Amino acid sequence: MVPFRKYPRNLTMSTTALPHSEVIPVLDFGSQYAQLIARRVREAGAFSVLVAPDTPIEKLRELNPKGIILSGGPSSVYEEGAPRCDPKLLELDVPILGICYGMQIACQLLGADVRQARHREYGRAQAHITDHSDLLANLPDDTTVWMSHGDQVADADEHFDVLATTPTCPYAAVRHKTRKFFGVQFHPEVTHTPHGVDVLHNFLYQICGCTDTWRMSDFMEKQVTEIRAAVGSDRVVCGLSGGVDSSVVAALLAKAIGKQLTCIFVDNGLLRKNERSLVETTFRDHFDIDLRVIDAEAQFLGDLEGIVDPQEKRRRIGHRFIDVFKEASADLPHVKYLAQGTLYPDVIESGQSLAGTAANIKLHHNVGGLPAELGFDLIEPLRDLFKDEVRKLGEVLGLPEAMVWRHPFPGPGLAVRVMGDITKPKLDLLRDCDEILLEEIVANNLYRQTSQVFAVLTNTQAVGVMGDGRTYEAVVAIRAVTTQDFMTADWARIPYEVLAVISNRIINEVRGVNRVVYDISSKPPATIEWE
Repeated sequence: MVPFRKYPRNLTMSTTALPHSEVIPVLDFGSQYAQLIARRVREAGAFSVLVAPDTPIEKLRELNPKGIILSGGPSSVYEEGAPRCDPKLLELDVPILGICYGMQIACQLLGADVRQARHREYGRAQAHITDHSDLLANLPDDTTVWMSHGDQVADADEHFDVLATTPTCPYAAVRHKTRKFFGVQFHPEVTHTPHGVDVLHNFLYQICGCTDTWRMSDFMEKQVTEIRAAVGSDRVVCGLSGGVDSSVVAALLAKAIGKQLTCIFVDNGLLRKNERSLVETTFRDHFDIDLRVIDAEAQFLGDLEGIVDPQEKRRRIGHRFIDVFKEASADLPHVKYLAQGTLYPDVIESGQSLAGTAANIKLHHNVGGLPAELGFDLIEPLRDLFKDEVRKLGEVLGLPEAMVWRHPFPGPGLAVRVMGDITKPKLDLLRDCDEILLEEIVANNLYRQTSQVFAVLTNTQAVGVMGDGRTYEAVVAIRAVTTQDFMTADWARIPYEVLAVISNRIINEVRGVNRVVYDISSKPPATIEWE
């Protein structure tokens, strides 16, 4: 994982400063869950890096891998232009696990036929285990697995042993008869496959011989080393929002380069209530850093005036952020780098993968919303991590618990929580609603039980009655989710009595709102934010 890249991202891997001898490269064929595989490997105690599918064999050898995993992907192996790996990969004397598309591409290279399935499988399926000797050791004879495929391996008996089947997939899991290759058509990395972690553990420890010794502290030391080497004597500016992501980045950079870091907090007029004073107090008291607070509300709201398209909102916010950073750092000598708290879900939702085939769901102001010519090189040390991993890193760095466990707040701020055009009165109304919501969530001990809770000002108005008069006022939506990694999420089951208090308080205390609704959508199909 490379902590700094010019934008657009240089999709090549780094083999320098690897923190551990037990490395499991994951070849990313474009799956939404490619990094989730790498994350599961790291959770299991082995170090994992995400690499491009066409990475040269020489580069893979430099990693001295204990094993290799081939991810899934949206393509069909028989289509022109589908991502492929070097066939010599399968000649390396290391175990290889192919998942979904990764299984199909490897099986095709090893002589099997891959074709469109007569019965496609999407969602849960029942697998019958026929061989418990290695990859599927200690799994029950029948287990639930998560499928997502329209193609599958066919006519492979000559080359492969069958380890598992489903009613419509005769090769749900296979082992090559002479090579160190294993394949599963299902996705062991997702929580919907209950014994998926067991499958990955079997691959790592029974087959690859890993020893469960990699920790988040290793990641921290690696990033500190790489940041120091990259920055040298230059300076870094860090966009500080007060959320956990940018706070962890700031702490990591402070550990790596000390006084060469300047943190810039931009009051863009899109913040939560009292956010500016909270950030100033927290960081001036906790960190010995150069913190600059910039009041740019007028510029941001001017850029957003009349804009209703959410992608355009994000793009304009991203561009304005860069302009503000440049202006705020103009008097600093030798500023070459801009540090950001970009996480992997941001990258995936913005349509970036090593295979170049991930779907573009939405722009993030710090990923796809940035201008092509930044004037800075980017330092993004969290780019390959999920939210819960960032929290672990924050704990390793010694950040206060209240900061580490703070709910996420999007970079574009309330601009993606106000539907339609952005105005200061709308933002002020939403700030008041959001403050009431969070007060009640905290008061009822639900803050740590939820992953993210916020209010949304919809662009819908509804008829109401207050006193003896008719009202026609705003509808506010409440969003609360639980999730481990923010790649998938479920709506939080907030007790009805708590929702009732929240609704009553918002309607009674915030002028201009006469209706509150609760969002019960999961991700997918919805995203966390409304825009």
